[in-house]
Amino acid sequence: MKTPRLPLALQLAVMRCLREKLALANLKLGRTYPEPKLVYRQRGTSAGTAWLDAYEIRLNPVLMMENQQAFIDEVVPHELAHLLVWKHFGRVAPHGKEWKWMMEEVLGVPARRTHQFELESVRRNTFPYRCQCQQHQLTVRRHNRVVRGEATYRCVKCGEPLVAE
Repeated sequence: MKTPRLPLALQLAVMRCLREKLALANLKLGRTYPEPKLVYRQRGTSAGTAWLDAYEIRLNPVLMMENQQAFIDEVVPHELAHLLVWKHFGRVAPHGKEWKWMMEEVLGVPARRTHQFELESVRRNTFPYRCQCQQHQLTVRRHNRVVRGEATYRCVKCGEPLVAE
């Protein structure tokens, strides 16, 4: 799928949110953390990722175009919180108590681990697998790893290995 061209107004809204949340965090934490680099190259079903060592936030332009205000309100602070936690506490659990604190107490945003955006436009082919309790959809990459004998995957609920249907 071709990456959509992001309207300048949308990019400016993202930058405004990032700067407001960063200023709020710097004020509440008594620090002057720098502004992270923003990159609009995230692909797949992830709305965004925080690259700690590069101090960079990668955002999914397709999901951003489809969920503009919700994306700005949820994803931008979510990824910024990861970077701020890394700077403030060092390496900790990605969505642990430090991240939840940063989201809720410092940035004033509900701490949700995952987005609820519709994914049909970014979802690739998947392959059905089954365990004892439910059906799963594996990505092409994971399916190919199973076929080549490089990996086996287990259900997080029942712990049983996933088997292709």
